[in-house]
Amino acid sequence: MCGIAGIYQLNSQQQPDSTILSKMNDSQWHRGPDAGDYFYGPGIGLAHRRLSIIDIAGSPQPMQSTNQQAWIVFNGEIYNYRELRQQLQEKGHQFATAGDTETILNAWLEWGPDCVQHLRGMFAFAIWDKTQQCLFLARDRLGVKPLFYSLLDNGQLLFGSELKVLRQHPQFVHQLRDSAIEDYFSFGYVPEPHTIYQHSYKLAPGHTLLLRYGDKQLPEPRQYWDVPSHWQHSLTQQELSEDIIRRLREAVQIRLVAEVPLGAFLSGGVDSSAVVAMMAGLQDEPVNTCSIGFDSPEFNETDFARQVAARYQTNHHEDIVSQNDFELLDKLADLYDEPYADSSAIPTYRVCQMARKHVTVALSGDGADELFAGYRRYKLHLHEERLRKALPLWLRRPLFGFLGKVYPKLDWAPRFLRAKTTFQSLALDTVAAYHNSIAIMRQDQRQRLFSTSFKQQLNGYNSLQVFRRYGDKVQHLDPMKIAQYLDMKTYLVGDILTKVDRASMAHSLEVRVPFLDHKFVEWAFTAQSDANLHDGVGKYTLKRALEPYLPADVLYRKKMGFAVPLSEWFRGPLQQKLQDKLLSEVMQQSGYFNMAEISQLLSDHQRAIKDNSAILWTLLMFSAFLERAG
Repeated sequence: MCGIAGIYQLNSQQQPDSTILSKMNDSQWHRGPDAGDYFYGPGIGLAHRRLSIIDIAGSPQPMQSTNQQAWIVFNGEIYNYRELRQQLQEKGHQFATAGDTETILNAWLEWGPDCVQHLRGMFAFAIWDKTQQCLFLARDRLGVKPLFYSLLDNGQLLFGSELKVLRQHPQFVHQLRDSAIEDYFSFGYVPEPHTIYQHSYKLAPGHTLLLRYGDKQLPEPRQYWDVPSHWQHSLTQQELSEDIIRRLREAVQIRLVAEVPLGAFLSGGVDSSAVVAMMAGLQDEPVNTCSIGFDSPEFNETDFARQVAARYQTNHHEDIVSQNDFELLDKLADLYDEPYADSSAIPTYRVCQMARKHVTVALSGDGADELFAGYRRYKLHLHEERLRKALPLWLRRPLFGFLGKVYPKLDWAPRFLRAKTTFQSLALDTVAAYHNSIAIMRQDQRQRLFSTSFKQQLNGYNSLQVFRRYGDKVQHLDPMKIAQYLDMKTYLVGDILTKVDRASMAHSLEVRVPFLDHKFVEWAFTAQSDANLHDGVGKYTLKRALEPYLPADVLYRKKMGFAVPLSEWFRGPLQQKLQDKLLSEVMQQSGYFNMAEISQLLSDHQRAIKDNSAILWTLLMFSAFLERAG
C-alpha cells in the first residue's frame, strides 16, 4: 500500500517544479514510510511513497517498463499478478522485478486502457507513456483505493492519493463547491466524483481517465465496470450456501499473499467473523486477530469477538478504550481533508492504531452489508415500499406529504410513534424515499439550516440528484436491489471505504476487503432479495451459509455497529466545545447558515427535547473543516 502523486503539463513540455512535487509527496508520508522517489520528464513529474508488502527487496517506484516506454506509480495490490505475469511473458513481455507493479506496466503495453479489465485487486495508479504522450489514471472497480485530481488554470493536472496532496500546490483553487455542501449535509460526506472544492474531483470507482498532450480541457472519465444489473438466477438455498463459502474462501485466499505480518479485524459481528473463519481454514499458523472494545457494555462487542477467537484459536489482540474517547476530534479534519461526519471514524482509527502494533496487513469484513442487505434500513424501506405500491402516487403525495409536514419529530417517543420521516417517504417514489430515509438532515431541515443567500446560491440544487443519477440506471430492479445499488455507489465508497482508508493509512496499515472482490460482488449481487432479507432477518443468505462456521449468537444477534455515544457527549463533557465551535466566528462569516437554527438545534438537544446528536456532529465536523480551509 502506498501513496502516489504527480503533476502533468497538458500544454507544455516544461518539467514540473520539483520543490512543489516534493511538498505534495511529503504530505502523504504516512501512506508509505518505507521509501519514496521521483521521476521527471518533459511536462511530467511522478512521485511515490511506499509501504512495502510484496517484493520488499525490489519493485521500486516510480517504475519504468523494460522497454523504457512507460512509467508508473501505483497504490494497491493486484491479486492475480502471477497469472497475469505468465500470460504477458508468453506474449513476449520482459520482467525485471518479482512484484505486481510491473505487471500493470506490461498490461498497459499489451492492452492499453483496457489493461484494467485484466486486473483483480484494489488499485489507483498513473501511467505516463512517453511514446503515446499520454497520462492514464485508473481506479479499482469498487473504489477501495482513492484517487484525486484537479486541473489548474495554468494547464497543470495534479493528482494524488489524498486531497491534502493537491492542496500543497500554491495554485490549488480553494473555492468551495456549493452543491458539495448541500450533499454533505444530506449524506455526511461528499459523494463521488466531486470533492468539497470547486475544481477538484475524485476519480469514480470503476473509471479511468486518459489525458493526451495538447488537450485543451479535461476529458470525461470512462467507466469500465459496474455492478451487474441483469442476470438469471435459480439456485436453491443449499446451492447458494455452498457457492458463498467457496467463493468467499477464494476471495480471502488470494488476499493472504504478503511478505509482512498479516491478520484480520475481528469485531465480533458476522462479517469480520466470516473472514476470520475462512482465514483459519486456509493457513497453518494461527490467525492474528485484532479487536477493540469500549468500557461501556452498550457499545462493547468483545465477548462475541472472543468467542470466535477461541473457536479458531487465533492469536488474539484486544484493546479497550473509554466511551469518552473524544481526543481525536481535532485530528479528524486533518485526516479526511474535507467534511466527513461518520463518528465511527474514532473507533476505526483506534482499531487501526492497535492493529498496526501487530500486523502490517489486515483483512476486514466491509462490504457484506451492501451485498447481502444487512442494514436495518433495508427492512424499513421494504415495509414502506409495500405501502407505496398499495396506494397510487396521486393519493400518497398529498396525504402523506401533509402528515410528514405537520407530524412532530418525536425523538423521545417509542419508535412506533416516530413517524415523521416515514410519512415523508411514503409521499415519494422509491429513489426519493430512500434518499429521505438515509439523509442525516432531511430536505426540510436543510432548508431551515441554510441561510437565504446560500439557498439562492444553490439555485435549486438538491442532493437527491446524486441518487437520481444512479437510480435511473437500475429502475428496472426491485426496491431492495435499487437501495443496495445506491449504497454501493455512494455510502460504501464515500463513507465506509473512505473511513477505513484514511484511518488505516494514518498508521501505515494496509486493509484488504475480500467481500469487495469484484468477482465475488458480480456473483453475490445476483442473490434474490427475498433470500437476503428473509422473515425480517437481514443477510439471511450469508448467515445460513456460515452456520457451520460461527456460533448462532454471533450470526443472529441484533446488529450493534461501531458507535460512539454522541448524545451523551454533547450534553456532558463536549457541551461547551460544541457550542463554541458551532457558533464560532468562522461559522457565522461563512454565510452558509441560519445561525438562529443552529442555536435552536443546540438548545433542543441540551434540554433533551430532541436528539440532534447526528446533526450536531455533522455541523461540528464542518466547522473543523472551515477552520483549516480558511
